[in-house]
Amino acid sequence: MSAKFIEIQGVEQTFKTKKGTFPALRDINLCVARGEFVALIGHSGCGKSTLLNLIAGLTTPTAGTLLCANREIAGPGPERAVVFQNHSLLPWLTCYENVYLGVERVFGKASKSTGAASETKAQLKDRTDAALALVGLTAAAQKRPGEISGGMKQRVGIARALAMEPKVLLMDEPFGALDALTRAKLQDELLDIVQRTHSTVVMVTHDVDEAVLLADKIVMMTNGPAATIGEVLLVDLPRPRNRVELADNSQYLHYRKAVIDFLYTRQAHVEKVA
Repeated sequence: MSAKFIEIQGVEQTFKTKKGTFPALRDINLCVARGEFVALIGHSGCGKSTLLNLIAGLTTPTAGTLLCANREIAGPGPERAVVFQNHSLLPWLTCYENVYLGVERVFGKASKSTGAASETKAQLKDRTDAALALVGLTAAAQKRPGEISGGMKQRVGIARALAMEPKVLLMDEPFGALDALTRAKLQDELLDIVQRTHSTVVMVTHDVDEAVLLADKIVMMTNGPAATIGEVLLVDLPRPRNRVELADNSQYLHYRKAVIDFLYTRQAHVEKVA
């Protein structure tokens, strides 16, 4: 793995509010290697999604620098695809059309950065079909979002992101709104997809077991305001991973306990009463 594929150097993020400035993040320093799966975890309000949005280029840091492949992140780009908790599908389009829309935006015109020519409609169709097949949705390609389950909608969102062949896949609690069984199934499918595509992934989660199962590195955030990285835990579990086999694995249990200890002992979250 490359030591520095995504670099976050001295990043701070402050928001202006009606009550004055709000310091969301301070002194964020982090490196993500190519092909690495990183989970961001912490209590609500610790800035996990804010950090993900900065990597996506959806917001600009108040201070510091973010780099991807040695290029400064100055805004959104096709090399960084985002999957949100809300699938964000266009309800009047089919699953196929929702994915094709993203593919056409990226590959349907000549690339100024790489000099690559625009692809034909047949090539765009092949990309779309391949992405839907990757997430097991070939049979549902012509269905609209209102005709499929929540889990299938999230698969379409993942397919749309992967179809653009991003260098980095950014995921903001993509399974958070799903029931436990559907969430577990999609976690297993994501493990398989990442294994096949060698994607670099940064994922926000509240779920300790999800973080340990999926990640190579767990970035644990301190409580906000002015949240920062409290600890980085390297998860040295062999891949491919199987949740049933890991259930009694001593290393898995050790990592799980370390994250729980950080969150609920060292960063015990006290709810403020208005």
